[in-house]
Amino acid sequence: MTGRLRAPTGRYGGRSAEERKAERRDRFLAAALQLFGGTPGYRATTIAALSEAAGLSTRQFYEEFRTLEDVLAALHLQVNDSSEQAVLAAFEAAGDLPLTERVTAFFRAYADSVTADPRRIRITFVEIVGVSARLEEQRLARRARWVDLICAEARAAAARGEAADRDYRLAATAFIGSVNGLLHDWSAGWVDATLDEVVDELVHQLLGILRPPARRPGPAGVRAAE
Repeated sequence: MTGRLRAPTGRYGGRSAEERKAERRDRFLAAALQLFGGTPGYRATTIAALSEAAGLSTRQFYEEFRTLEDVLAALHLQVNDSSEQAVLAAFEAAGDLPLTERVTAFFRAYADSVTADPRRIRITFVEIVGVSARLEEQRLARRARWVDLICAEARAAAARGEAADRDYRLAATAFIGSVNGLLHDWSAGWVDATLDEVVDELVHQLLGILRPPARRPGPAGVRAAE
């Protein structure tokens, strides 16, 4: 032999096997956003249709996922992760701004992220609901992360003297329900308001939760906290 055989590198077309796998997965998720978040929706999509939309084969689908539910689960996490990263970046940028400005900044970041594409709203608030016990658990777990984030901001506001020092978990859970319901109804065209008006209303609600209760005169004219 005139030379030594090279050991296989696993690279094809300048990309590693891991890079090709990640690209295939991204293509399936992009196709899922198109079909699940648009027409025909998750429940009417087949593996063959998803693979065709991704420009890949059903064999390649099964190399990345077991079921369409796995794709929906991954897409739901991707959308939520993107919104969470936008909110955390807004928190960092807001720094030591007053409470109203901090809350407005982080909620605006969330609303801009989740409403930037109507298909993302449908994945977050419609398609994920009622699919299976597994996805319900995932949906509620992600909601709990948003509750934790609001509670953390509430504790920080309380430490600054901007909010009452109390347990905010119940109030935060109720607020997240309002967010989900209002943004869903707005995206469906059932709320006659601009996105700015929707965000302003939700910020107003959140500030009402966070601010210390007002003080009013007691029965004997002595001012007492509510």
